[in-house]
Amino acid sequence: MITVVGSINMDLVVQTDLFPKQGETVLGQLFTTVPGGKGANQAVATARLGGNVHMVANVGNDGFGEELIENLIVNSVDVSGVTESTEVASGIANILLSDGDNRIIVVPGANYELTPACIDEMKETIKKSRLVLLQLEIPIPTIKHTLEICAELNVPVLLNPAPAGGFQKEFMTYLTYLTPNETECEQLFGLDMEAALESYPNQLIVTLGSAGARYFDGKKHIIVEGFKTEVVDTTGAGDTFNGAFAYAIVEGFELTEAVKFANAAASLSVEKFGAQGGMPARADVELRLVSERR
Repeated sequence: MITVVGSINMDLVVQTDLFPKQGETVLGQLFTTVPGGKGANQAVATARLGGNVHMVANVGNDGFGEELIENLIVNSVDVSGVTESTEVASGIANILLSDGDNRIIVVPGANYELTPACIDEMKETIKKSRLVLLQLEIPIPTIKHTLEICAELNVPVLLNPAPAGGFQKEFMTYLTYLTPNETECEQLFGLDMEAALESYPNQLIVTLGSAGARYFDGKKHIIVEGFKTEVVDTTGAGDTFNGAFAYAIVEGFELTEAVKFANAAASLSVEKFGAQGGMPARADVELRLVSERR
């Protein structure tokens, strides 16, 4: 079982030919609402692959909240750890898409009602977990408390440090894996990527977008190449990578193979619209892996 402790948002997506400059108004081509939030995205990505996933999160007692919970249920995510706040609205993310790129503003809302006390109530679920998956869209004290509980219970932890601003270096003591992208890596450690990787062998995995991902195994740098793909929407690629990586690790994949599996899943995710829209099933990932070997 994998427990995801994290955010649930409704994504408010606008597609446009041009990102507006300061003070500028442009016309868009599309507006839609799509279930998202890094925590929920990673939970769905893992569940789509066949993982047994429990979500620990908070939504508002509103229309978005109902829709977000229903979406998790439809995707076979256990929502017994999802609570509803009567005081704060559900979190939202305002997403601008243009020419395969994206710009995102997140309003946390009810996600910031996920307190350390909420984590205490889920201690038995965490105890049964083979991995806990975290991001940084919930309060940092809740992150710290979750890490402490996981250490107490000897449960491995994967942290995707996004947004990177909330990361603290002392988290590394508690983490089994950390998965920043290249920009986040330099921001987190104040080192160039290679130096950072060498400081945390087999623990720090840096994602490189279409180029794949890399880590340091204690002796040499391992570069796991990405997959050729036709990009439609990159919004959920990182979340798909993390959900797939978590799934592969729990399934017993060796580290390089787990990263390769996650790369393949992420390459499939960008071929469809929406953060969760392209998240693949395991059979699809295996097919891409087989196709790449030919």
